[in-house]
Amino acid sequence: MKQTPPALTMTKTLALALALAGATLAPAQAGGAVKAPPARAAAKPFLWENATVYFLLTDRFNNANPANDLAYGRKADAAPQRGYMGGDLAGITAKIRDGYFDRLGVNVIWLTPPVEQIHAGTDEGTGLSYGFHGYWARDWSSVDANLGTEQDMRDFVASAHAHGIRVLLDVVMNQTGPVTGQDPVWPADWVRTEPQCSYKDVATTVECTLVKNLPDVRTESETPVALPPALVEKWRAEGRYQREVAELDAFFARTGYPRTPRYHLIKWHTDWIRKYGVDGFRADTVKHVEPASWKALKTVASATYEEWKRANPGKVPAAQAFFMTAEAYGYNIAGGPLFTYDGGEQVNYFDNGFDSMINFGLKYDARQDYETLFSKYSGLLQGAFKGRSVLNYLSSHDDEQPFDAARSKPFESANKLLLAPGAAQIYYGDETARRLDVADALGDARLRSYMNWDELARNAARDGYRIADVQRHWAKLGLFRQAHVAVGAGVHQQLQAQPYVFKRTYEQNGISDKVVVALDLPAGEAHVIDLGGVFADGQRVRDGYSGARAVVRHGKARFPAGYSIVLVGRD
Repeated sequence: MKQTPPALTMTKTLALALALAGATLAPAQAGGAVKAPPARAAAKPFLWENATVYFLLTDRFNNANPANDLAYGRKADAAPQRGYMGGDLAGITAKIRDGYFDRLGVNVIWLTPPVEQIHAGTDEGTGLSYGFHGYWARDWSSVDANLGTEQDMRDFVASAHAHGIRVLLDVVMNQTGPVTGQDPVWPADWVRTEPQCSYKDVATTVECTLVKNLPDVRTESETPVALPPALVEKWRAEGRYQREVAELDAFFARTGYPRTPRYHLIKWHTDWIRKYGVDGFRADTVKHVEPASWKALKTVASATYEEWKRANPGKVPAAQAFFMTAEAYGYNIAGGPLFTYDGGEQVNYFDNGFDSMINFGLKYDARQDYETLFSKYSGLLQGAFKGRSVLNYLSSHDDEQPFDAARSKPFESANKLLLAPGAAQIYYGDETARRLDVADALGDARLRSYMNWDELARNAARDGYRIADVQRHWAKLGLFRQAHVAVGAGVHQQLQAQPYVFKRTYEQNGISDKVVVALDLPAGEAHVIDLGGVFADGQRVRDGYSGARAVVRHGKARFPAGYSIVLVGRD
């Protein structure tokens, strides 16, 4: 079915595509400095409840240093889409400095774990796979050399902060990487290698391995442990054993925590705050780790973040507390704040360190009409979730049933994700219709293709639309979200059913913000929008989609023809 972009006419030139891509055809050279343009001022106010989060797999996003494409003796021998492809931290930094995320209205970047992964590949039944995704840790205290260096990580976080962007770091408390000939298993007092999870109840979800050959860390253990011999040998070879041990000694002396697996992992994870100043954690496999571990992680992380801010005044985008969002697989906003395990036991993760839950429900709810979707989410977030939030998404790295795998509905997807109440997670390439159904890959590898910069650069045509038009649409909605906290955090109310018009209002904590949005308008006609009393007569308003300005008269505002969407906010 042909997709018509929400504009009467749009330029379709290669020059436009290159401009939108931020000169993506010219990545930074290895070791070369990338001159940063003047950073934009941070959008204020910022609320995590209205955040626009850009989630990317570092290895699949942008390659700024081909010299680090295969570290530790890794080879290009993986099954389709299951090996390293060259993306790195310097590549993300280059895009930040190009202004790519600024133009999308992104104010948070979530990247997969940058920690050192197992060195070899392994076959889980889908072909030889490497840890390009970051979830197969070998050493939580090191940056994986395929992704760059400590300085690359430092530059990435500093560049993000300079552009008003927070950094959300993916953390794994549940498991180490698989065991290979090069990557030995840790001692039995550190990890269990059986039984495999059967999901009958909490115990068979937590005290078990997710899959075969994925050692499960004994985070529930109260028995102190010595450092794993493999880690000791590695640190000695790297010349940092004494320093790492001294830091661990200082951590345990300062906190009084026992030297159990849980608190070793907490120390190593919070070091990423202490060293680099990351602003939050996205916690992986939350339901597979006992809640007490997450609560303890949040306690230490929050204290470490405050220490970092005091030591680095003015370097974070704005005053804020450390943030954590939970990936409890299958969690749906419709169930309220509680997560229900198989077997019926419920856990309130908001009471165990988390400020937010990732909502697996939007990909289903997006099949509904706008008003059904928006009113449902507003009712929940303003009711049972008051003071809490969810992170919505339509596609992700391990969800093999995205809303629109074939990318046949990229404009509708943008509307339903970026205009839904709650925070929004853009999965890299959502905004460029990157395909999620790679034919030669199996399983979740189909979702993890390299970012389609080439299609954006040539403004490729597909299924009745062009890639640059899709990105332009996502960017306009994203910038509107960024400018107006009411979009994600405000109270929703329908003003008109046909054409569809709604308002969002936010009045809280000294912040006042109001917007009116109209969708599915006839693009060839001028639009007279009834503003439902949101804006007073004589007030100047601006359409965030077309850029047109108007003065409110008799409760209405008139905008010129050309687009099927109007995004009204105060000028």
